[in-house]
Amino acid sequence: MSKAWGVIATVIFSTNAIAESEFTPKLCGQHLQPLAWQPLSSLPNNAIDIQADDVEMQGKDSAEFSGNVVINTNKMSLFASSALIDKKQGLLNATGPLRYQDLFSDVNANALYADLDNTEISLLGADYQLTQQLGHGGAEKLSASQSKISLINSSFTTCPAQQPFWELEADSITLSKYEGWGETRNAVLKILNTPVLYIPYFTFPIDDRRKSGLLMPKIAPSSRYGLEIVLPYYWNIAPNFDATLSPRYMSNQGVQLNSEFRYLTEQHTGQLGIEFLEKDDSEPHLDERYLVHWNQQSYLSDNWRLRFDITNVSDDNYLTDLTSEYANETGTQLDRTAVLSYLGEHWLTDIKLQNFEVLGDHTESYAALPQITWRNREAYNALGLDFNLQGEFSYFSNSELLIEEASRFHIEPKASFSINNTAWSLLSEVSLLHTRYEQKGDLQNTVYNFDVSRTMPKVRIHGQLNFERDTQLFLLNGTQTLEPQVQYLYTPERNQENIGLFDTTKMQDDFYGLFREQRFSGVDRIAQANQITLGATTRIFDDRNQERFNFSAGQIIYLEDGVKPSAQSFDNQTNYNALFAAQTMIHWHRRWYFSAGIQYDADAKELIESHTTLDYKGDNNKLVQLNHRYASDVSGYEIDQVGLFSSLPINDNWQMIASYHRDLTTGRSVEVFAGVRYESCCWAIQLTGKRQIETDLNRTIHQDDAQFDSSIGISFVLKGLGGKSNYDIEQVLQQGLFSYRRPYFLNN
Repeated sequence: MSKAWGVIATVIFSTNAIAESEFTPKLCGQHLQPLAWQPLSSLPNNAIDIQADDVEMQGKDSAEFSGNVVINTNKMSLFASSALIDKKQGLLNATGPLRYQDLFSDVNANALYADLDNTEISLLGADYQLTQQLGHGGAEKLSASQSKISLINSSFTTCPAQQPFWELEADSITLSKYEGWGETRNAVLKILNTPVLYIPYFTFPIDDRRKSGLLMPKIAPSSRYGLEIVLPYYWNIAPNFDATLSPRYMSNQGVQLNSEFRYLTEQHTGQLGIEFLEKDDSEPHLDERYLVHWNQQSYLSDNWRLRFDITNVSDDNYLTDLTSEYANETGTQLDRTAVLSYLGEHWLTDIKLQNFEVLGDHTESYAALPQITWRNREAYNALGLDFNLQGEFSYFSNSELLIEEASRFHIEPKASFSINNTAWSLLSEVSLLHTRYEQKGDLQNTVYNFDVSRTMPKVRIHGQLNFERDTQLFLLNGTQTLEPQVQYLYTPERNQENIGLFDTTKMQDDFYGLFREQRFSGVDRIAQANQITLGATTRIFDDRNQERFNFSAGQIIYLEDGVKPSAQSFDNQTNYNALFAAQTMIHWHRRWYFSAGIQYDADAKELIESHTTLDYKGDNNKLVQLNHRYASDVSGYEIDQVGLFSSLPINDNWQMIASYHRDLTTGRSVEVFAGVRYESCCWAIQLTGKRQIETDLNRTIHQDDAQFDSSIGISFVLKGLGGKSNYDIEQVLQQGLFSYRRPYFLNN
C-alpha cells in the first residue's frame, strides 16, 4: 500500500563564493569575465603617464587634456574624451564616454572624479565589471578606493548575459575588496526583470572568505514535515573556529534547533553537532528528541594519537523521522568509539573504548570498556625465522544480556618463514593462540562457564607461482599473467560453546576470503581447520600496463568431515561446505566495465551469492549501469534483484537521471528514482521523484508487509548569491536505499 504523493520544493541559497571554475566554458562560453588589469611594466612608481591629442596648460600645476586621453598609473588606467589634472592637489576630473580599469574592476562611465593621492575615485553613470570574480551591473554613482567599491542606486548580478536571469537592485551596494564580502541596503531581488523579494539588508560573498551573518533560508513544503523553513546563522568566531545555528520550523513536528561547532588547532581538529526538538507534535507520546554528534582527531605528540567518534540519539526512529547529516537514516546502530594510540619504536598499542547504540528490534551489542591491543612494530629475526607477538585485553559489559560482564585476555606468538621472489613466494607460519575468559552473570544451567581457558596451535602454509607471457588475446602487444596459489591451514578442534560471543561475526566468503587464516572476526570463535585451498588468477595487461581483464577462481577442500563449516554451528547462521568462489573484471574499452562474482556450495549444488555489473561511463556525466545481485539467505529471505542507474545528458544544459530496482522474488519494484535537471551559467533547477520502502526501526517489517514512501522534490539555485550547483551525478545517485557504485568498487 503506497502513501499519497508529497511535494518538496526547495530554494537553495548558500554563502559559498562562486569561483570562475563553477561556470564551465560549455555553459558560459564567451561570457566569462575579462582578465584582471595589469599596470604598464615600464612605468616607474608614483609616475603618471598621459597621452592625448591636445593639451592646454593652466598654470604650473594643472593641465587640460582632450581627444583620446589615455592616463596610466601603477594602480589604474583611464581612457576618456577629456581630462583635467591638478598636480598640486592630486585631483583628476574626466568626462566621457570613458573607461576606467584597476586590479578589481573594469568600468564604463560618463564622468570621473579622483583623488590620486588617496586613490579615491568616483564615477557617474557607471556600468561596471568585476575582474577577479564574477559580478557586474550598473550604478548612478560608483566610488572606488583601495579597500572597497561603493555603488549608489545600483544593480549587481553574476549572470554574464546583458539581460541577466537574476539581479539585485539596491539603494546602496558595498563590495569590500579586503574582506571579500558585499552588502546591500534596501535591495530587491529580480528574476527575469520581475521583482520577487525585498531585502532590507543582505550580505553575500565575492570570494571564498567567511563572515558572520544570516545565511539564506531553505523553504521546503512536504507531506512529511508540512511547511519546513530553515533559517541558518553562520558565526565566524575566529580563523580556526566557527559555528552554525539553524532553527528549523516544521508545521507537522514543531521547531527544532540544529547547531554545529567546528574547531582546528595545532593538535586537534573536530566537529560538534547538536539537534534538539523539545516536543514533536506528530509523536506526542515522545519526550524531547535530540541528536548529539562529536568527532575529533588529536595529535598529542610524536608517539600519541587520539580519535573519537560519538553519535547518540534520543529514540530509535529519530533518524528515519527527522533525518540528519551525521548518520544514515537506514542504519541500525550508532558507533561510539574512542581510541588512544601509541606508536612506539618497537610496539604499537591501541586503547579503545567502544559502545553501540542499537536502534530498533536488533540484537544488543557488548560495550568494550576498554579493549587494549598491542603488537610488535617489526619482526624479531633469529635462526632465519621471523618472530611476532600480538595480544589483547578486553572487558565487555551489557547488563541486559545473559553474560553481563566478561574479561578476555588473548596472546598470540607467531614464528614465520618466508621467501619472496619475482617468480614465486612461500610463507610458512606457526602460531600459538591462548585465550582466557572470566564471564559473569546468571550462568547456572547454561552452557557457559565462569572461567574458560583455550589454547591451540595454528599452522598455515601459503605458496604462489607467477607466470607471465606475451599475448594477442583481446588486444595487441598484451601481457598475460597466471598466478596459481595453494594454502594449507590447520587448527585443531576445541570446545568453544562455553564462551559467549562478544565481538565476533562471520566474515565474508569471496575469492580472497578463501585464503584467510580465520573465518571469524574476533577470537571468541576460532574455526577448526584441516583444509587445502586451491586457486588461481589470470590477468591481461595492455602495452601501457593497464589491467584489462582478470579472472580468479578457487575452492576450499576439507580433509575431514569434522572441519566442514556445517559441522561447526555459529550463531544459527547457514554454513556452506566445499565453497567455490570466482570473480572477474573485463575492461575492454576505456568507457566499458564488466564485473561479476559467484559463491557456490559444491557439496549441496547450491548457489549462495552472485553479482553482475555492467557499466558505461561517457563524457559529460553520461552513465549507464545495469546490475544483478542474488543472495540465497538474508535474514531468512531470498534476495534476487536487478537494478539500473542512468545519467543521460540531453545537451549542455539538460540532464536526466534515473535508477530502478526490482525484486524478482516478490515481483515488484523496491525503489524508483528519476530526475531532470536544467543548468545554465547563471541558475539551475532540478526536479526529482522517488518511491522507496519506508523504514520503521520500531517494528520488524517483512517483505510482504513493506510500505512505500513517495515524494517529489524541487531544488532551485541562483549562482552567484552564494549558490552552487555542485552537480555530481554519482552523489545524486547515492540518495536512495541502493547506492550507485563505481567500477572496481563492486564486490563489497
